[in-house]
Amino acid sequence: METALMGSFLSAMATVLGAIPILFVKQLSEKWKDVLVAFTAGIMVSASTFGLMPQAIMESGIIMLTLGLITGVLLLDLIEKNIPHIDVENKPGYTNMDSKALLVIIALFIHNIPEGLSTGFSYASEQTSLGPMVAIAIGAQNMPEGLILAVFLMNSRISRLKSLAIVTLTGLMEMISAIIGYFTASSIENMVGYGLAFAAGAMLFIVYKELIPESHGHGYERPSTYSFIFGLLVMVYITQFFGSGG
Repeated sequence: METALMGSFLSAMATVLGAIPILFVKQLSEKWKDVLVAFTAGIMVSASTFGLMPQAIMESGIIMLTLGLITGVLLLDLIEKNIPHIDVENKPGYTNMDSKALLVIIALFIHNIPEGLSTGFSYASEQTSLGPMVAIAIGAQNMPEGLILAVFLMNSRISRLKSLAIVTLTGLMEMISAIIGYFTASSIENMVGYGLAFAAGAMLFIVYKELIPESHGHGYERPSTYSFIFGLLVMVYITQFFGSGG
């Protein structure tokens, strides 16, 4: 339990770590943003393909993998359709802290719930190496997301410290949902495998719906592609490291 708490905390607080640069800089170049987002996409694809999905089959079988994967995709799709994510991040001229900005903040709170559940489900698995792997993958995704949110909030005329505080609160929501996911998967039979498949579906949806299109929309497709492959390889090495240790 202590390991799950620590892992979910570090993964959630990666959002805050990503936002810290706003204390020193106001803008992030499109090229570096695209490269970071693509790197994150590679990490998440690797974690889902080589970590979550094989373990979900081992825990609960291929039928439960299918059901969990589809549930994860459908839930994220439902969230994306009904609650906007940070699509406003590409509109730097947006300078009013009105209902739209508030909606984006609320959207991130809700968006972080399935990500937190994914971390909690992974720590509930019998494979002790899986939790840290997923925490790293989700944390890697949280860092550029935290930076993008913080820059958006600053463009909405919110002070740097208040922007950092809001980003911290969104990270805490992820930690709370991770704890819920951990206890749910630990107490319900066959829930671990289903939860791991759910996590894989949620992560893959985020990659293909958000991260890859986002990293290919500003003319830096080639460096983003290399960054994606590098991120995938990094997670493969991390998987091997934790696998040999666990």
